[in-house]
Amino acid sequence: MEQTPKHNTESMKRANETSIYTLITVGVLVSILGVYLRFAADSTTLSIVSWVILFIGSFIACKGVFKILGA
Repeated sequence: MEQTPKHNTESMKRANETSIYTLITVGVLVSILGVYLRFAADSTTLSIVSWVILFIGSFIACKGVFKILGA
């Protein structure tokens, strides 16, 4: 006989928190801003700043994903 999965575990409750998905959305929006600035103008300073913004946004989004995974 197969066991049915439990739907009220701690990991399921943590994965359904709104704050985590808000964090991922903010990370994606910051990353999009970095990509936009990367192609906005051809300046070395703006290029470096846009790469930094892109990595910060990616870090924020990955942080939210790892919270869902419980790592």
